[in-house]
Amino acid sequence: FAPLLPAPGKIICVGLNYRDHILEMGRELPEYPTLFAKFSDSLVGANDDIVLPHGSDRVDWEGELALVVGSTVRHADEASARAAIAGFSVSNDVSARDFQRRTPEWLQGKTFDRTTPLGPYLVTVDETGPEPDLDITCAVDGNTKQHSRTSELVFGPTDLIRYISTITTLRPGDVVLTGTPGGVGDGRDPKEYLTPGALLETSINTLGATSNRCVVQ
Repeated sequence: FAPLLPAPGKIICVGLNYRDHILEMGRELPEYPTLFAKFSDSLVGANDDIVLPHGSDRVDWEGELALVVGSTVRHADEASARAAIAGFSVSNDVSARDFQRRTPEWLQGKTFDRTTPLGPYLVTVDETGPEPDLDITCAVDGNTKQHSRTSELVFGPTDLIRYISTITTLRPGDVVLTGTPGGVGDGRDPKEYLTPGALLETSINTLGATSNRCVVQ
């Protein structure tokens, strides 16, 4: 499988959006969504290799529910935001924490080429509802690292569409990565990170799973 959307116009990501992840990172619940972006070169398919970023030894996992936009929307109210959701998929916001923390802006740690699996399927909103309550897990080499429910999002899909559409026009095929639950490697004691050869698996019931080997190139 190729990435679900090989060249989306926008990939907008949400940081600190699960209650348990916010607490493990020592933060307070946010008043507004924390947004950053990725570029399409960061995407890989559901079973493609992840290329570990050169110069980073703190590459972390972040299993995520991916939202796919199905219609053009700007300044959405609740009804139009819900109607703009085409469906959902599985992703992992693989992050180079050392690059991420070089400055207050996160982008440089989040959008390395060939680091972000997206797929394998688009499951349409008629099967999931616009605010899905699904089981999400992330495992490394068969060991579960993250386990939560997508209903634990602080800002759910409808809220995210409403907020983001006040900033920029969302169009069909745009992707929103909605945030990761607790259990990231950087929040552990001692900290854990991805290494060459590691198998990163992300699954969300109803939506499928990604399985990606970490390589160095």
